Amino acid sequence: MIEHLWLIPLGFASGLLGSMTGLGGGIITVPVMVFLGFPHTLAASNSLLATFSNAVASTISYSRQKRIEYALGLKLGLMSLPGTVVGAWVTSDVAHHNFQFLFGLVLVVSAAYLLIKPRLTRDAEKKAAGGKNPLYSFPGLMIVFLAGVSFFAGMTSSFFGIGGGIIFVPLMVAGLGMSIKRAAPTSQMILLFASLSGITVHGFLGNPDLLQASFMAIGAFAGGITGARLSIEAKERNLRLLTFGVILAASAKMFYDSTLETAEPVVP
Repeated sequence: MIEHLWLIPLGFASGLLGSMTGLGGGIITVPVMVFLGFPHTLAASNSLLATFSNAVASTISYSRQKRIEYALGLKLGLMSLPGTVVGAWVTSDVAHHNFQFLFGLVLVVSAAYLLIKPRLTRDAEKKAAGGKNPLYSFPGLMIVFLAGVSFFAGMTSSFFGIGGGIIFVPLMVAGLGMSIKRAAPTSQMILLFASLSGITVHGFLGNPDLLQASFMAIGAFAGGITGARLSIEAKERNLRLLTFGVILAASAKMFYDSTLETAEPVVP
């Protein structure tokens, strides 16, 4: 049990960043566990339990701050459930080096999002001032659009163990014109549904180590509460730059390791 205590600070760091950025702590926990030699199925499933714990803590804190759009969060959360089932099943069928390469791509997209986040926020504010998104004029089309994006986000969440915030936050900010101050908290509520569903399927498949995941979940819960409080007055630019650097370094390591595993062995 003592040898797993390091998972608590790892969960705390991921929960802190996940809560403040809305991206989900899996972008930190999964790369670290994969780098240390954990199978990708174990890393993803353990990370999902930490993501769920983080989402519970963040949702409670953000709820007290009255920054969650409950109706939208409930709809998107339920729409993501079918995707989480597919994502969990597919994870076991993917080779480890392919998982590393794909996760590297996810990290690059996450880093790019952090760079364009200020512009997305400004554009969202302009849209809010100028009226609703044109898609609102076509309710049927809007539902299909949201269902499709939510399915993909749920599948990504369960497959990589990252939560899905990398998709839901830009969707709400750029697509629905929501402010980032409400989109990130609402994303945490959505992750309650996505991560719990993913955990259930991964558990059925026997992927997670519940002892390891529990230690990480303890840290993630504390990190979620702390991150929600700090997000009110935190200097977002500094947080974005720090997270950007960490994610970019992790993506480079993922790509490098994936090429090592696919390289042909040298025959003497």
